[in-house]
Amino acid sequence: MMASRHTVLMRLVASAYAIAQKAGTIVRGVIAEGDLGIVEKTCPTDLQTKADRLAQMSICSSLARKFPKLTIIGEEDLPFEEVDQELIEDGQWEEILKQPCPSQYSTIKEEDLVVWVDPLDGTKEYTEGLLDNVTVLIGIAYEGRAIAGVINQPYYNYQSNEKQKLREHKNEAKAGPDATLGRTIWGVLGLGAFGFQLIEGKASAYVFASPGCKKWDTCAPEVILHAVGGKLTDIHGNALRYNKEVKHMNSAGVLATLRNYDYYASRVPESVKNALVP
Repeated sequence: MMASRHTVLMRLVASAYAIAQKAGTIVRGVIAEGDLGIVEKTCPTDLQTKADRLAQMSICSSLARKFPKLTIIGEEDLPFEEVDQELIEDGQWEEILKQPCPSQYSTIKEEDLVVWVDPLDGTKEYTEGLLDNVTVLIGIAYEGRAIAGVINQPYYNYQSNEKQKLREHKNEAKAGPDATLGRTIWGVLGLGAFGFQLIEGKASAYVFASPGCKKWDTCAPEVILHAVGGKLTDIHGNALRYNKEVKHMNSAGVLATLRNYDYYASRVPESVKNALVP
C-alpha cells in the first residue's frame, strides 16, 4: 500500500539512490580485498574489473526485481546468471519519496522508462588508484530524454590534494581543443566525476572530442547538470537521445558546461566537428 502512494518515477529514483550506494560499497570492498580481477576488453585501456562485474549485477538485478517492466541497459556484457542475495538492495531513500513528482512525469509507467547503467565509471583510474575519479552512474530516460539520475562517488574527498583529484590527458587527440578552449578544459575519462567538477566550479567545460563515450556515461550526468542550469550535448550542439533502440556510442562526442555553453560551443574547431559524425 505504501508504494502505491508514490509515482513510478519517484519510487525508481528513491530505489536507484539506495542501489547506487550499495554499488559504491561493492566498489570499495573489491579494493579492500586487494584482488581487482582485471580483464582487458577491447584494448589495454578498456578494462573491466571484479568491481565492474559485481556492481552491475547488483544494480541491474536489484532494479529488475523491483521494476520488472523496465528496460535496463548496462555497460558490461555479462552472461545471465543467478545473483547472490547479498548483492541485492531492496531499500529506497525515503527523503526522495517526500519530494513531489514533476507533473509531466506523474503518469509514467515502468515500461516507458529506460535505465542506463555504468557500474564503475572510470575503471582505468580505479585500477591506477585514482579513486576520486570513480563513480557509479544510473541514468533514467523517458521518450529518449534523460529525466532523472543518480551519481554515487564511492571515494568522495579520498584525496585532499586537488591535483590528485583531476587528471589531464595530454595526448595528440586533445591538443587541438585544449589549445583553442584554453586551460579551463580538463580531459577526464570519467564523465561522472567530471560532472562534479563542473557543478562545483572547479572546471568550466568538458570536451570529449572523440567517439568513445557511451550513453551510460552521459545519461545521469546530463540530467543532473541540467538540473543546476548546465547543458550537455554532442559536439555539434545536438541533444543526445536515450531510447532503448539507439546506438550506445556517442559518435559525435560530448560538450558539457555549467554556464556559457554558447561560448564554448563556438570555440570548438571546425576540424574537430568535421571529424565527428552524428
